[in-house]
Amino acid sequence: MKNKILVTGGAGYIGSHTCIALHEAGYEIVVYDNLSNSSREAINRVSTIIGQPLAFIEGDIRDAESLRQVFADHAFFGVIHFAGLKAVGESVAKPLLYYNNNVSGTITLLEVMMEHNVKNLIFSSSATVYGDPNTLPIDETAPRSCTNPYGQSKLAVEHILEDLSVTDKSWNLISLRYFNPVGAHPSGQIGEDPNDMPNNLMPYISQVAVGKLEKLSIFGNDYPTVDGTGVRDFIHVTDLAAGHVAALDYLKQLALCNNDAIGFLPINLGTGKGSSVLELVNAFADVTDQTVPYQFTDRRVGDIASCYASADKAKTLFGWQAKLSIIDMCKDTWRWQSMNPNGYRAP
Repeated sequence: MKNKILVTGGAGYIGSHTCIALHEAGYEIVVYDNLSNSSREAINRVSTIIGQPLAFIEGDIRDAESLRQVFADHAFFGVIHFAGLKAVGESVAKPLLYYNNNVSGTITLLEVMMEHNVKNLIFSSSATVYGDPNTLPIDETAPRSCTNPYGQSKLAVEHILEDLSVTDKSWNLISLRYFNPVGAHPSGQIGEDPNDMPNNLMPYISQVAVGKLEKLSIFGNDYPTVDGTGVRDFIHVTDLAAGHVAALDYLKQLALCNNDAIGFLPINLGTGKGSSVLELVNAFADVTDQTVPYQFTDRRVGDIASCYASADKAKTLFGWQAKLSIIDMCKDTWRWQSMNPNGYRAP
């Protein structure tokens, strides 16, 4: 059976960690990335970690001819689709860019996959599709709604995948809804490397700790939570990468057993418990023995009080569950940040 996987956006934060997990699980990988929000250096470092060159093609998912050439040159079992823009604030400022890249780009990818009869897809979705949840923990049957163009683009792709699975019963379409990925590879060689000001909490904390930023702004301290700050389901990026391998193994097993296609299958990837922003800041300071000065500021529009997953479905179907703790997340983030104070860029 074919064992080759196309990883779109494989030079990015989650994609690069997943490439290592895929290699360790025996999969052959081809990375396709336009490097708009990632680095070629990440590919070089993944190659070093796995001990062999990583096949890399620079290209855009909106470029149908480029994709056709990639599919003509390789016999893929399936695609793991990470390629997408992901900054909420930028999506509000540039909605057309987000819909063009995230939605139109996915349609182009699906059309080329169909042309080459590759119908196994694992899509990088997000817990943002749940909006402000009515109940916690959030399971996959919860209502979906979004408050920004980034989330809307993820939800739009989910609707497209659902519609496709209805009209063509031969597709296997798994949508992995991530909660809050943090941490880095234990080697310290790869991690989250924002191009400009960090949009996510953990890289902001670590850049304050390393001295790149003066202080952390915590948006809101009057939420109905344990300490007034927002509560989120933080998941180690290597646990998240393992979730992709588990989903792929599930599809391989279905193919080996000649089972019918599954259609559209949404799956949460989270730890199943929430931690507050202040708890994460204090844990990072304790673990690393670094000072993380912070200030409270006004809530951000669209932020919600609490959001954490029910991850039971992933455990039942894939045999997957998150294993690493907040302490592990903080240790690995600090190792990456202290070893690479400028990320993948030279000092």
